[in-house]
Amino acid sequence: MSAETLTNERKSTHGDWNKQAITADNLVSSLEDSVNWRTLHPTQRQALILIATKMSRIACGNPNEPDHWDDIAGYAYLGKGGHGQNPA
Repeated sequence: MSAETLTNERKSTHGDWNKQAITADNLVSSLEDSVNWRTLHPTQRQALILIATKMSRIACGNPNEPDHWDDIAGYAYLGKGGHGQNPA
């Protein structure tokens, strides 16, 4: 499958790339401005970033795509545990 075919196929689930990217970027910017952002463990920050991406796909694409919701649950699970001590 070509990149163009894949990209066109994803529009039905993820929405328009530019709109989705802007929405995700705005969500992440808000997170980065939060009080706790710098003290979060990298696994927690990355989980939140990926959750923001999935949220933007729900908001800009197909909100009934089960993968978006399942992925949010998975990233939340990864963000909550197994990260040990926060780095200095």
